[in-house]
Amino acid sequence: MTMDRFDLSAFEQSSGADRGEQARRLDRICRETGFLVLTGHGVPQDTIAAVWDAAERFFDQPGPTKQAVKAPYAGYPYGYLGPDSEALARSKGVDTPPDLKESFNGGPLTVPKGASEDALAFCYQPTLWPDLPGFRAAWESYYAALEDLAARVMAAFAAALDLPEDRFADDIAHPISALRALHYPATPEQAKPDQQRAGAHTDYGSLTILLPQADRKGLQVQTPAGDWQDVTAPEGDFVINIGDLMARWTADRWVSTLHRVVALPDQPARQSLAFFHQPDWDAVIAPLDGSDAYPPVRSGPYLMDKFRATGT
Repeated sequence: MTMDRFDLSAFEQSSGADRGEQARRLDRICRETGFLVLTGHGVPQDTIAAVWDAAERFFDQPGPTKQAVKAPYAGYPYGYLGPDSEALARSKGVDTPPDLKESFNGGPLTVPKGASEDALAFCYQPTLWPDLPGFRAAWESYYAALEDLAARVMAAFAAALDLPEDRFADDIAHPISALRALHYPATPEQAKPDQQRAGAHTDYGSLTILLPQADRKGLQVQTPAGDWQDVTAPEGDFVINIGDLMARWTADRWVSTLHRVVALPDQPARQSLAFFHQPDWDAVIAPLDGSDAYPPVRSGPYLMDKFRATGT
């Protein structure tokens, strides 16, 4: 599937009729597929290279070493999740075997003053750092860069919705975003029935910024006709997709598209980095058009319920 490309830097530097045309184009993409390739993002390539290398070194470690930073109990959001730990399709009510993947997960870099007990018990739990030289520094640098990038994308989204570009600023002042490094082991044999590397799901938050491995296949999105099509992106570009909260916010004007990482025989290992942007814990997400298409939900509890539904 050839996805639409959107140059964020060109949009930010535009004005007048050109800016309006680019905003309308972004609106069209988010209406039709909810997926795009983001260019002109401005994230330094050395920041990307450092976290990519850190993730690769982490997953190359022996299993017991990785298990040293495993999530200490079911429902803990950060640290290492080994094989057979998650089935993403369950978030859509589909019971499948566990996904064929492992991951390392980290949360917000700072905790805002006055955070609620519920927020402290979930999204502001400490990230469990591996004893790996340079890992934490590379991870935090990339997280900070992606948090800034997500805010810029949200400003572009506001323009695409014909809203003031700071419309979402108060709702994402202290986002509870998560960064996930994913490793999908090679699949030399046929998977179990209905088993995937990542089961068919939609993402939960406002948007996802994915850095895929450019020379590896597997990511697929479901078309409006119900077919599955491959998604690729040039090296150094990001794949952006709309999450469920943005679909709710726009009363389904924009689509949160079902996607998966398919398990096929004889596939090499695959790595990716996914930044899941999530509005502030107490941000109230209600349809922007004032309709009753969805009841209002609070960002944090909504995320927590979704996350807990995927555990095994």
